[in-house]
Amino acid sequence: MSEDDLKVFVHGAARFFSKISPTPAEVGTPFLRDESDRVMSDFSAVIGISGNQRGCVYYTAPRDMVQALAEIFGESDLSDDICADFVGEIANTISGNARLELGPGFLISVPVVIRGRAEDVHFPDDAPAFVIPISWTGHRSTLIICLSDQPHSRRMAAAQ
Repeated sequence: MSEDDLKVFVHGAARFFSKISPTPAEVGTPFLRDESDRVMSDFSAVIGISGNQRGCVYYTAPRDMVQALAEIFGESDLSDDICADFVGEIANTISGNARLELGPGFLISVPVVIRGRAEDVHFPDDAPAFVIPISWTGHRSTLIICLSDQPHSRRMAAAQ
C-alpha cells in the first residue's frame, strides 16, 4: 500500500464528514498499528477488499458518535440496530469513494458489522494496519486500512 493510497482514505474520510455535517472532522495522521493499540469501539464495520489489492477496511466508532451522526440524518430511532446499520453505511461510503479513486480493480465487499468493543479482531497478517484517527464534535472514531498488493497485480503493472 502506498502513501498515495492512504491519502485517498484520509481525504475520503474528511470529505464524508464535510458532506454530512457543517462541522468538519479532524482527520489525523495515519500511523502503523501496534498490537497493544486498542482501536476498536462500540460499533465497527469491516469491508473486505479484493482485486488489485486485498485486505480490509475497518471503521469503528463509539455509540454516542454514531447516534449523533444518525440524528443529523433525521433518524429518531437510535437503537443498536440503527447504529450498526449506520456504521456499515459509513464504512461502505468511504470504501466506495476510495474505489472511485483507486479504480475498478479495487473491489469492495458488503460490510460486516461488529457490535461491542471487539478487541479480539484479527487484522490480516500479510498487510500492515494503518490507523487513521478521526475527531468530530468531540467524538473520536477510527478508520483502519489493511491492504497489500496482490502479487499478480504487481506483475501486471511491471509488464505494462
